[in-house]
Amino acid sequence: MTANYHKYVLEFKKPSGTSRGVLLTKETWFIVLENDGKIGIGECGILRGLSVDDRDDYEEKLKWTCDNIHLGVAELWNQLIEFPSIQFGIETAFKSLEAENLFELFPSEFQKGDKNIPINGLVWMGTSEEMKLQIEEKIEAGFSCIKLKIGAIDFDKEVELLAYIRSHFTPEMMEIRVDANGGFTANEALSKLEIISGYQIHSIEQPIQIRQYDTMTELAKLSKIPIALDEELIGIFSIVEKEELLTRIRPQFIILKPSLVGGFKGSMQWIEIAEKLNIGWWITSALESNIGLNAIAQWTYCLESKMPQGLGTGSLYTNNFDSPLVVKNGALWYDKSIAWEVPEWMTDEEDK
Repeated sequence: MTANYHKYVLEFKKPSGTSRGVLLTKETWFIVLENDGKIGIGECGILRGLSVDDRDDYEEKLKWTCDNIHLGVAELWNQLIEFPSIQFGIETAFKSLEAENLFELFPSEFQKGDKNIPINGLVWMGTSEEMKLQIEEKIEAGFSCIKLKIGAIDFDKEVELLAYIRSHFTPEMMEIRVDANGGFTANEALSKLEIISGYQIHSIEQPIQIRQYDTMTELAKLSKIPIALDEELIGIFSIVEKEELLTRIRPQFIILKPSLVGGFKGSMQWIEIAEKLNIGWWITSALESNIGLNAIAQWTYCLESKMPQGLGTGSLYTNNFDSPLVVKNGALWYDKSIAWEVPEWMTDEEDK
């Protein structure tokens, strides 16, 4: 068996804003395996400034992984514990290699094109006018769950956007999730959550910056809006630490991005602990290309969650790979009539 890797830069169709800044491009890497004429591919994608493996030695570790591919997926996963995105890439590359079709990793009614995955419509930060336009587009596209990025523009304007949605749609018609990406200060968070709680918000993701355990625990206890941990999970590697974190904070939800928390295996560790503690969960992408998104979506369907997932990010880029992943009426489908675009470099032995 041989392995090589290839870097690829995804380009956003338009600037996408969060409280951490505006995204224009997204770096990602692909590990390509070859064995007896068969090929497998896995995506290793980091988010700059957020991924715990956003490190200077990232490509060095990718090269090490390819050089040691003979160790197999289980041992590589253990040795890559501080590189969760490479853990995810290795898991999916081996799964792809073993599959009959390198892009059909988890056979299911979703992968056959018979069933869909409900997803939320993502509204990026921008001016209030830009965000209102995005909201209207999501509503017209048939979404019944919208996720708004908040915490960067004027708070009063964000409240007006929530009021706008609720003036047109009841909670039964439209679920609203908000994501602050740690944008509130510890001192103001509870009062701001009190203000927006009147708009029947499903949940708020990461209202304050990570590792403020006492404040986050207090918010989980006192907030009228359920708290969902997201960034808080990044960099927590051992099962013991994961259990300690959730037992201490007791959030109502956790949000799992496989590229950020150790792939499928790391995500399942979080899910098993969460379910023991009666904590809800859902899966989202970390802005992967369609190759990584496809792996996450097929795996997610097999978990049989009834909640809308965060998997509607495939159309963000100008240079994504054509795929059967299609968003229709607020859900993700796998349309087998659409062929996969196989990157030319996948079979290029010289690429590194």
